[in-house]
Amino acid sequence: MAPESSHPDESAAARFEAAALPWMGALHHKALSLTQRPAEAADLVQDTFLRAYRSFSSFTEGTNCKAWLFTIQYSIFVNSYRKSQREPEMVSLDELSGTFDRMLADPEWERAVSDLSNAGLDWSGPEVTKALDDLPENFRTAVMLVDVDEFSYEEAAGILNCPVGTLRSRLSRARQMLFLALRNYAQKMGFLPRTHD
Repeated sequence: MAPESSHPDESAAARFEAAALPWMGALHHKALSLTQRPAEAADLVQDTFLRAYRSFSSFTEGTNCKAWLFTIQYSIFVNSYRKSQREPEMVSLDELSGTFDRMLADPEWERAVSDLSNAGLDWSGPEVTKALDDLPENFRTAVMLVDVDEFSYEEAAGILNCPVGTLRSRLSRARQMLFLALRNYAQKMGFLPRTHD
């Protein structure tokens, strides 16, 4: 008969490390996008791993560990870190929709989109980062989860603890705001002709 381990939790710790630690970089990147501050991001990652370790018995092995960790991280952020931040500026959704609809009604919009796509803009550059940072938190997080981190709508809605329809609405608005912000940048840089909204 094999001797019993003096540390019965050793196998649980090893399983946690194998499942969770590969996602540390992704969690840190997400924490930076949420907090906008490196020190707070590091604290958020640490708190996420601590809570995940404590509740690892609730994780079902073979399921999406990354989504599970992001759910924990977002929950901690909403419940703790966001309270110390000032609320983001309110966005008039009617005004945003009106601007976007007027732009789409322009018969030249398809050409403008094509020109913008082929304009040689640096899509990983600071203008895109600033456009993302300027989004209200709920919209920015939706875009980051679906378009950057490539979670499905269902997974992202689970992480944000909202219905899929709400996620789709936030994502649609966020994409509109990003499109308008980057269109303005492209016009300012001379990649697109200026239009009157």
